[in-house]
Amino acid sequence: MSLLVVGTSHRSAPMDLLDRIALTDDGCGELAAAVHAGESIREALTVSTCNRLEVYVEASTFHGAVHHVGQSLARVTGVPLAEFAETLYVHYEDRAVGHAFSVAAGLDSVAVGEGQILGQFRTALRRARRAGRAGSELGTLFDHALRVGRRAHSETEIDAVSRSLVERGLAAAATELGPLDGRTVVVVGAGAMSSLAAMTVARQVSTDLHIVNRTRATADRLAHDTGATAHDWDELGAVLAGADVVLTCTGATGAVITAETVRSLPERRRVLVDLALPRDVEIEVGELPGQVLVGLGELGDTTGGAAAQDDAVLAEVRAVRELVESEVAGFEILRRQREVAPTVTALRRAAGEIVEAEMGLLDRRLPELDEGSRAEVARTVHRIVDKMLHTPSVRVKELAGDPRGDFAGALRELFDLTPEEAAAVEAPPSLGPTPLLAGRSTSYTQVQLTGGDQ
Repeated sequence: MSLLVVGTSHRSAPMDLLDRIALTDDGCGELAAAVHAGESIREALTVSTCNRLEVYVEASTFHGAVHHVGQSLARVTGVPLAEFAETLYVHYEDRAVGHAFSVAAGLDSVAVGEGQILGQFRTALRRARRAGRAGSELGTLFDHALRVGRRAHSETEIDAVSRSLVERGLAAAATELGPLDGRTVVVVGAGAMSSLAAMTVARQVSTDLHIVNRTRATADRLAHDTGATAHDWDELGAVLAGADVVLTCTGATGAVITAETVRSLPERRRVLVDLALPRDVEIEVGELPGQVLVGLGELGDTTGGAAAQDDAVLAEVRAVRELVESEVAGFEILRRQREVAPTVTALRRAAGEIVEAEMGLLDRRLPELDEGSRAEVARTVHRIVDKMLHTPSVRVKELAGDPRGDFAGALRELFDLTPEEAAAVEAPPSLGPTPLLAGRSTSYTQVQLTGGDQ
């Protein structure tokens, strides 16, 4: 198996670009179908959220698959590849597994620890299986990723990372304004962190709550769930004018609330809680009269979008990372064991053919042998073969977890099995290491520069 993920997210692309290439459910299906139609693609699955678009494939070639995925992304999204190629990352084999597990565990989200991604993974897998595009490889990968995500949320306190930031932000606002009951609160954005903020406000404080988001339908859904009022993006200035508290986390790469915008608003004491990385609110806003800006630096800063820098939060993120690393190692052992299974099957098939050939020779030499005696001879020979093959079959599966040797190859060599015999019952072998794949991750543009099998 050659496992690849090609994608872009808030870590590599500006928000306006992610908005342009965002896909509906139908669009995701169209993209997966286009990718799956590629000559080198055996399985294909797409994950699309407000902050990422990723394509997972099981392929027989590396360069050909990456090239085809890039072309498919451009065709289906309608955005020229040249406009987003530099934002595309490519992960290969164990790094692709690690990326999938990290995303499922909430480590790669704008709001670290958010659990919405698990539902999005389940939807993506269900859609791919229904369409016949996720088989044993991607199906197994995503089933395992969902398990990793569930473990992260049940065995650690990663959920508290995002929740603690929102609660600290509200506490800072209450320190400046007094009790928040009856205040006007505006939440900017409707992604994972903004949704968490809106739900926390709705649960803890009786306020006049407003949601402003680029996509009105998303704002409407969040407003429905929280009893808030939804607004279009072009209403942001008007809504901010009456706000006492502003909580924002859009995932944009530039400020969405500028000093110029705030200067144009009526004078009013406001607390702006900026939960975004990079910032949603220009730092100069905090210097304006009556404006209090509370950012991640005051709440407990984040590192690369990871977790708040206090010991308790860092400990939870560290625990999830260790869990992911352990699960990746275990998954790789299972994959290597699965890779030797076809060789074992080929060995037993070859042994069965030898037995049948010898039984045919026995029939010609002893034509008078009755059916009962012949059947007993056949059972005895099969038992001998099974016992002879049992130990090497078991041991090669056990040893397959050791990355230091090609034990399937050794088995083929010992029993004179040709690669074609094993390939007849196995998936395409993994690509061998090349300088490009050192580290198992690269960029789309680097892949195109290196060329290779198309």
